[in-house]
Amino acid sequence: MKPNRLLLIWLGLLLGVNTLLGAAAALQYKVPDTLYSVAWGLLLALMLLALLDALRLRRIPTPRVRRQMPGSLALGHWCEVRLTLEHDYPQPMTVQVFDHVPDGLGVENMPQNIALKPDEHSELGYRLRPSRRGHFRFSRCEIYLPSPLGMWSSRRFIQAEDVTRVYPDFARLAGAQLLGVDNWLSQLGVRQYPRRGLGLEFHQLREFRDGDSLRQIDWKATARQRTPIAREYQDERDQQILFMLDCGRRMRSQDGELSHFDHALNACLLLGYVALRQGDAVGLSTFAGDQPLYLPPAKGTSQLNVLLNAVYDLDTTRRAADYQAAASQLLARQKRRALVVVVTNVRDEDDEALLTAVKRISRQHRVLVASLREEILDHLRHSPVQTVSEALAYSGTVDYLNARDELHDRLSAHGVAVLDSVPSELGADLVTRYLGWKKAGVF
Repeated sequence: MKPNRLLLIWLGLLLGVNTLLGAAAALQYKVPDTLYSVAWGLLLALMLLALLDALRLRRIPTPRVRRQMPGSLALGHWCEVRLTLEHDYPQPMTVQVFDHVPDGLGVENMPQNIALKPDEHSELGYRLRPSRRGHFRFSRCEIYLPSPLGMWSSRRFIQAEDVTRVYPDFARLAGAQLLGVDNWLSQLGVRQYPRRGLGLEFHQLREFRDGDSLRQIDWKATARQRTPIAREYQDERDQQILFMLDCGRRMRSQDGELSHFDHALNACLLLGYVALRQGDAVGLSTFAGDQPLYLPPAKGTSQLNVLLNAVYDLDTTRRAADYQAAASQLLARQKRRALVVVVTNVRDEDDEALLTAVKRISRQHRVLVASLREEILDHLRHSPVQTVSEALAYSGTVDYLNARDELHDRLSAHGVAVLDSVPSELGADLVTRYLGWKKAGVF
């Protein structure tokens, strides 16, 4: 319980009057005795009223609070939370409410004042924006009740238990449900290339149309039907995609509000969603984490939920990536040929270890190394140089990028596909490469 401004103002005024009267008496000014009596009487009356108001405030019951919020939140996206206050007050009252939000969740529109009216439930809303993934528990709300005379306010804590999970950015996947998939992909920055050749999976027979190749004609069906019949092909289905996700210390780098690891998870989920829509199976293998995680490739829309529930609380460690051990674990578990997407941050010191591990995997699988590049490097490389410190930063950046490019070129020279991308564009670049290979039938 603390005094409100009204009580402090009156108390200050009365104390000021008594101080002036005391100063006048000290300076031997003649002051009527009745003024002293009135001043001290008013001060005593104020203290009695304040005491009575405080006792009445203590007897006011605490309102009840119910919180309405989603059970799952998307990383980096705003969502609304509603608080409903129930009470039995016979008179209107305005209270201040503050919800105790766990660390890792940004909050907007808190605290708020809300009017409580007799025989009515009152509602207020505020917004949350998660800045990290994981499991979050809401324990209580805080409310400030004013006293009947407005001299005091009481701080009350109300237990309101709720839990929610923050997943990687699945919100943008909902765009495919509202828009056509091709339009949705183009909005995400995915470039789709025309199909080259016909070496894909047979789909059906249909009548020959203008623009069809003569190689598409099924001569036996044409002879039976006495009209040109063409074979129609579709992208090969029932292929497997396996993400090898680095959970080591290099993925802890921060670009904007999200770490490289969060960007990588968002990109893997985006590609996983597109691949599942294409009829392929998607799986996940992690390395350099606290406990290696392996999800065998599976088909169907339910696999996306399996991936989300497996990685929502996954975090990075301070360990260095052991590519050789990761390759051994993957080869021991994944026997069928698959597209293995290695998501990491390639450095020049990874030369031999990464190359040896990737060459082992590529004997059995198609490998794509997705190498994350810090956006600050591009900024430094294109910034004007005017001072000595800027020149040193520019030279160091160019030297680092050249060494990094040499490693990428060496991987490419050994037949390993490399995708060099900034974190914010990784998802679109992965889907573009996947769809290009899918249409070309190269894996």
